[in-house]
Amino acid sequence: MARRWTINGRFLCQPTTGVQRYAREVALALDMLVAEGVPLARGLELDLCCPPGASDLPLSHIERREVGRAGGHIWEQVQLPLSVDGGLLSFCNTGPLACRKQIVCIHDANVWNAPQSYSLAFRSFYKALLPCLSRTAWGVSTVSNYSLSELVGRGVVPARRAFVAPNGHEHVKRWTPGHSEATRPAASRKTIVMIGSAAPHKNVHLVLEMAGRLAENGFRIAVVGIPDSRIFRSAPTKAEARNIHWLGRVSDGELAALLRDSLCLAFPSLTEGFGLPALEAMAIGCPVVVSDRACLPEVCEDAALFAPPDDPEAWFDRFMQLAASEPLRLRMTAKGKARASAYSWRTTAMRYLQAMSIADGIDVEATIVRAREPHAMS
Repeated sequence: MARRWTINGRFLCQPTTGVQRYAREVALALDMLVAEGVPLARGLELDLCCPPGASDLPLSHIERREVGRAGGHIWEQVQLPLSVDGGLLSFCNTGPLACRKQIVCIHDANVWNAPQSYSLAFRSFYKALLPCLSRTAWGVSTVSNYSLSELVGRGVVPARRAFVAPNGHEHVKRWTPGHSEATRPAASRKTIVMIGSAAPHKNVHLVLEMAGRLAENGFRIAVVGIPDSRIFRSAPTKAEARNIHWLGRVSDGELAALLRDSLCLAFPSLTEGFGLPALEAMAIGCPVVVSDRACLPEVCEDAALFAPPDDPEAWFDRFMQLAASEPLRLRMTAKGKARASAYSWRTTAMRYLQAMSIADGIDVEATIVRAREPHAMS
């Protein structure tokens, strides 16, 4: 009898941030494992169910279905459950409460850890939905041990039904570096790249407010993802410094070229569930200077330079160290690439296959052992 699971495809109607990137890459990795016929995918029928008008995803062995007429939370809570015949995988924090045989990925506890970064309506909705979803779903995944400890510690997720399924790095290998007219003049061996948003927990103002001092020492700042300096009206002079390049949204290829040709990525977040931009930079070969808080020491280990997110002097010192020492830069580049390779979308997709098999009542260890026996290979 076939096992049936559906991927919640609502993410294909959303702008691509780290959460949507996670969903896309895990779905692509699952598609590859199904195509290869790995033991835990045998007898598994996996499809992708999405709202009308969803963007494309190049899948070869996972069927895509568009259902319903609505979008957003209404589609997810009302129309999606009617189209699920089996289990459901929801990779982007939310999922339908009506689906009990569901594995949902809750990426972080940021609405609790950094409430100032979200509207009252958004954080109220998430604080109500996520604990309910965690209690009704069969299992809950998250992206780091730090995130797991936060979610469990705050009573959002029951520890007995939770597991870690982190981000991967392989998608960076598909990026073809190429500068645009905007990124080319921004990149240099003394350019500090920042990726993210103006949300307070991203803490980008820490670096922006030292723009003048950085300029005196020949540094540039390239800001990706934040459209322009008007967001930082509280510090207009510093935010509009001539050594700041406001690049807004850039393509993956442009980002790859920018990181490849710059001094480092600066990631001064106060809290993160995983910190995918740091992993992407390391995979490309760009040194990273990151906050010493939350998940970042776990994710980066000794492959990053660390600084407290409330100590501008420490950040300035790390930038100066990197700019002054080519051996240090080369050492951090090599360590970063090695550390990034430890995180794999394929491994994470295998973790989901294991969880799905357990939910289906399959003895995972016995299945893997049988697949390794000589007669199973013939």
